[in-house]
Amino acid sequence: MKYRPLSKEFYINNRSKLAEKLPSNSIAIFNSNDIMPTNADGTMRFRQNNDIFYLSGIDQEESILILCPDFPNPDMREILFLRETNEHIAIWEGHKYTKEEAFETSGIANIQWLSNFDQVLNTLMALSEAVFLNTNEHLRADVQVQSRDARFINQCMSRYPLHTYKRVAPIMHQLRAIKAQEEIDQMQVACDITEKGFRRILSFVKPGVTEYEIEAEYIHEFVRNRSKGFAYEPIIASGANACVLHYIENKAVCKDGDLILFDVGAEYGNYNADMSRTIPVNGKFSKRQRSVYDAVLRVQRSAMEMLRPGVNIQDYHKEVGLIMQSELVNLGLIDQTDIKNQDPKWPAYKKYFMHGTSHHLGLDVHDVGTMYEPISKGMVFTVEPGIYIQEEGIGVRLENNIVILEDGYFDLMRNIPIDAEEIEELMRG
Repeated sequence: MKYRPLSKEFYINNRSKLAEKLPSNSIAIFNSNDIMPTNADGTMRFRQNNDIFYLSGIDQEESILILCPDFPNPDMREILFLRETNEHIAIWEGHKYTKEEAFETSGIANIQWLSNFDQVLNTLMALSEAVFLNTNEHLRADVQVQSRDARFINQCMSRYPLHTYKRVAPIMHQLRAIKAQEEIDQMQVACDITEKGFRRILSFVKPGVTEYEIEAEYIHEFVRNRSKGFAYEPIIASGANACVLHYIENKAVCKDGDLILFDVGAEYGNYNADMSRTIPVNGKFSKRQRSVYDAVLRVQRSAMEMLRPGVNIQDYHKEVGLIMQSELVNLGLIDQTDIKNQDPKWPAYKKYFMHGTSHHLGLDVHDVGTMYEPISKGMVFTVEPGIYIQEEGIGVRLENNIVILEDGYFDLMRNIPIDAEEIEELMRG
């Protein structure tokens, strides 16, 4: 693998934290993701299921992790099942984990081949009462394709109908929401790679370049720094395209006098960065562009100061909205009459700032973790206010990634240029 893996002690500790939250005589089972098809005999690049990765560090298809913390034989309390390799697989697909390598990665002593899974599961289930199985319960998930975990749920409940079945996802959301220092360090690498990509394009952008050429500059810098590539589909949106929140066509020519909104981030070791920046195509903000830009930057910096342990994220979003409301009044985009007559469920500021300000970040770009419980130390959030003025063809979004500390925050993107003067200076070369 290209990335520097985390220590096996990290994964040992994660499994221990999960085991502490399971009731007596429980078993928890996690499956890897499928390799998804494209067309004919084509497949997409494999992306490991984040929960089995969080608990084992195993980054390979057809893997299964079983935790059975109270089993009488201590050797059977943690078992990792892997696809057994052979010469044919090695030639066509490449190297797969050996049992020794899987132990060094995960810290799990009992590594077995998948061919033993059914027999071992039968033994463990005989002495287990509650069965914790995994599902995708992200608040924004729209699951259309049956996953390996979902298929296993059907198989397991059919084979063992009298056990008590429970959801492990709420526990995993709770655990994964609080980042260990090793995870934060991995995310810092992703942010540093993202910084390199952004600095690269600052000297590349000029009137006449295309959005896809800029995308190519980013991916070149990301991959050469050991990233698999983009953490998500990149947004390279010039001019009015920036007012389309999920614009990913990246096909237009960047014109003199326009702004370009970037929403890009590098992946590193399955952890993600999520950055937004907005720059002038010709290297110089107009007076109006600068006014909008500085307003967004003020909102972002105020929002960062508000994120503290104990804060409710829903209340935070409402407070950020009030700060944005004031900025929009100053920009002449809304007035007091608009505010007086607004629908409380869709305030006047939503015309120009229609999305949320922050979400969890980690192994998922929109990482698991509740958006209703109070914020805790160790969580990582994006902070990404924006102003989108369709009638003027101006869209500005600024986004940094921050770690919540006991008495403040740590900005993982502190070194990525964001002040308008610095961006103009760097674009002058």
